[in-house]
Amino acid sequence: MNKQDYILSINDLKTQFKIGKRVVKAVDGVTLNVRRGKTMGLVGESGCGKSVTAHSIMQLLPKAGSIKEGEIIFRPQNSEEFDIAKYRKTDKKLRNMRGRQISMIFQDPMSSLNPVYRIGDQIIESIIQHERISKKAAIKRTVDMLEMLSIPQADKRIMDYPHQFSGGMKQRVMIAMGLITNPELLIADEPTTALDVTIQAQILELMQQMQEQLGFTIIIITHNMGIVADMADDIAVMYMGKIMEFGAKEDIFLRPTHPYTRALLKSVPVLGNGGNDRLEPIRGTTPDPSDMPEGCSFMPRCDLATEKCKNAPPYEDVGNGHMVRCWYAKGGAANE
Repeated sequence: MNKQDYILSINDLKTQFKIGKRVVKAVDGVTLNVRRGKTMGLVGESGCGKSVTAHSIMQLLPKAGSIKEGEIIFRPQNSEEFDIAKYRKTDKKLRNMRGRQISMIFQDPMSSLNPVYRIGDQIIESIIQHERISKKAAIKRTVDMLEMLSIPQADKRIMDYPHQFSGGMKQRVMIAMGLITNPELLIADEPTTALDVTIQAQILELMQQMQEQLGFTIIIITHNMGIVADMADDIAVMYMGKIMEFGAKEDIFLRPTHPYTRALLKSVPVLGNGGNDRLEPIRGTTPDPSDMPEGCSFMPRCDLATEKCKNAPPYEDVGNGHMVRCWYAKGGAANE
C-alpha cells in the first residue's frame, strides 16, 4: 500500500515512565500502520500499554512519562505529514492538531466531563478553540451533533449539567465532543467500559454509523475481543508494551498465530459454543514492567516456550501483512 493510505504510522515507539529509581517501559518498540477510513482495534490485558500508546499519540502523557524513541507520523488529508513525537505537548502546531484533526474519547465519561459546566458549554469550547466561528453557529452545530447521536430535545439538553445525564447519554456527549470538529482520526479508549451491555451495543453502533457518515478513522482500545470482532477491520494484539500480532480481523480470529493471541481467544466466552466448552485462563501473571524477562516477554506464561525464546524474537510478516512476534510463527511450534 502507498504510505498515503495510512493516516497514522507508528515506528519503533518507546514510551517510558520514571517512578523513583525505577524505569517502566510502558511502550517498548511499537510499530503500527493505521489505514485511512478504517477501524483498528488495539487489544490486550489491562496494563499492557494500550492507553499509554493512545496518550503518546495525543502527547498527553503525565509528567513522569516521556517518549524516548520512535516516530508517530500523522498524515492529514490536505496538508503535509508530520511527526507528533518530535513536538512537545505545549507546541502550538500540536495543540492545533489535537482536538481538531485527532480527537480522543476517554475511558470514563463520569470523570471526563466537568460537573460544574453545562454540557453545551463544554462541547462549544472545543469548536471555538479550533475555529473562527460565532457562538450562535457553534450552538447550532452542537445541537445538530447531539441530534445525530440520538439525544432527544438536544436544544434544551445543552443547558443541562453532567449529573442530569445517564451513563449512556454521557458517553454520547463524549462522542459529540470528539467529533464536533470533524477530526480525521478518533481514538476511543475503552469507550464502553462503564456501561451495561445493552447501552454498549448502542454506543458502538452509533460510532459505526457516524464513521459511515463522516468517513473518519477509528482506533478503538479495549480488552473486549467481542467489540473488535464487531467493529475492527484490523487488529493489533499488545502484551507488555509490544505488539505481538497484527493483521486483518479475519487473520486474528480465524488464523491466530502468536501463542498469546490464541490464549486470549481461548479465554473469551463465545455465545453458542455449547455449555461443555471450558474456558482456558492464561496461566501465570503479567511480569513487573520495570523488571521484564529477557527475550520474549510472554515466555514465562507460554506453553510453547523453549531456550530459543530467551532471545527477543523478530517482528515479521507471515503473509499479506499479517505480522507476528514469535520465533515459531512461520510453520513452527506456534502453529501446531
